[in-house]
Amino acid sequence: MGGSAGSLQGPDLTVGVEAENVPEGGVLLGHAHGEAALLFRRGDEICAVGATCSHYGGPLAEGLVVGTAVHCPWHHARFDLRTGEAIGAPALKALPCWQVERQGTRVVVKGPAPARLVSSPAGAVPESVVIVGAGAAGNAAAETLRCAGYGGPVTMIGAEDTLPTDRPNLSKDYLAGTAPEEWIPLRDPDFYRSQQIELLLGVRVTALHTERKTLTLSDGSTRSYGALLLATGADPVKLAIPGADTGQVFTLRSLADSRRIIAKAQSARRAVVIGASFIGLETAAALRTRGLEVDVVGPEARPLERVLGPALGDFVRALHEEHGVRFHLKHGVQAISDGAVTLDDGSSLLCDLVVTGVGVRPAVALAEQAGLRLDRGVVVNEFLATSAPGVFAAGDIARWPDARSGQAIRVEHWVVAERQGQAAARNILGRRQPFRDVPFFWSQHYDVPIAYVGHAEGWETIHVVGSISGKDCLVGYRSGGRIAAVASIYRDQDSLKIEAAMERNDQAAVEAFFS
Repeated sequence: MGGSAGSLQGPDLTVGVEAENVPEGGVLLGHAHGEAALLFRRGDEICAVGATCSHYGGPLAEGLVVGTAVHCPWHHARFDLRTGEAIGAPALKALPCWQVERQGTRVVVKGPAPARLVSSPAGAVPESVVIVGAGAAGNAAAETLRCAGYGGPVTMIGAEDTLPTDRPNLSKDYLAGTAPEEWIPLRDPDFYRSQQIELLLGVRVTALHTERKTLTLSDGSTRSYGALLLATGADPVKLAIPGADTGQVFTLRSLADSRRIIAKAQSARRAVVIGASFIGLETAAALRTRGLEVDVVGPEARPLERVLGPALGDFVRALHEEHGVRFHLKHGVQAISDGAVTLDDGSSLLCDLVVTGVGVRPAVALAEQAGLRLDRGVVVNEFLATSAPGVFAAGDIARWPDARSGQAIRVEHWVVAERQGQAAARNILGRRQPFRDVPFFWSQHYDVPIAYVGHAEGWETIHVVGSISGKDCLVGYRSGGRIAAVASIYRDQDSLKIEAAMERNDQAAVEAFFS
């Protein structure tokens, strides 16, 4: 997504610019060979890479340069400005990278840079790597192993029968009908073949024997491994009420789930969403975009209050109500019948489609069977290694020691899962790099994105800078005497700067946004 020639900004870098016009340690936006491009200068070194994020097309010139990396303002993907390499999820594909030639005091962007040579990892590496789970963490790990030069066998085992998918899109644009299905696979089949990543899809691992380093699969076969990554994710919580297993009741976790909801929505007029969670509300927004009447039921007083607090929760509710969503909060569901949902006060909501979004549980059955250490998830150390030698865990199941809070935490965020998959892959290859990324997620409600950096399971006070109702704000959550997390609306640069400050443990820089 490089943009059309008419939309390109800045100088034509193939004609050249004065080297002094490229800020030291910063970037200059221009274009080269029909694409938006960035020039980056560090000392005498000047590099040229694409200026459009390979994830969802974010404008990298509006992002943040940290060292030799640029961070995307939309979803915080990270790229090496010297090579274009995608070094931090959610982007997986590299940026274009061009050669730069000095001509006197000017620099000129020439043709594509030579392909980066990837050397094999130094030291002892496992004879093979098996990844259980083909979601965010598993896919990111497989790709990282190859990017890091690992040449041994890599096998990814997924319980679903589809290629690894862009799961956040399943409750957003794809469900709303504004994104085609070809956007949903993270990679096409040719990519996995070319990278020699073996995919076993529609297969479950039924047993893990850590002493023998073997797996038993649902088809009766066995697999051995040199190193193992558990990335089994989480399973949706199912309602235990009458009628919850009927054909009009859906959960949303997989591509198959999203397809089934879309198929039902084509003939439906009224939908009930049970659960005012992020998934529930994104589903409500998508179904409203499709023209359905939507009722949302939840036990809380405000949607998302536990995560975002009362003021932002009220804003989210008002936003959805502006788009026609009806809320029935402080209520549970007693039963689901053909054509209606009965609430705990005896009232009924007519519907022909029900979607439940009442939370997920980490899928730890395999880890439990294998005797791994558990504590509300699979316990890992700072290198994402479990209690069993050669076995790592990443994503929704992993409970890891958070460097900022000093507490063990488990986070169910897409970007966290991908970055943990990347970190686990590097550590499988002996890199010994502690996982210290600050958690980040985003949620989209109609035209309003909410970004969230940090982690706060609770808070003593909430600080608001700017205007929530004006859709221009930072919302800080103070826990243990410090700002532990920050939500934002249309404050992309600030969100990036706060994330960077948190990662370098510069609490004063975080506090400065709220002073």
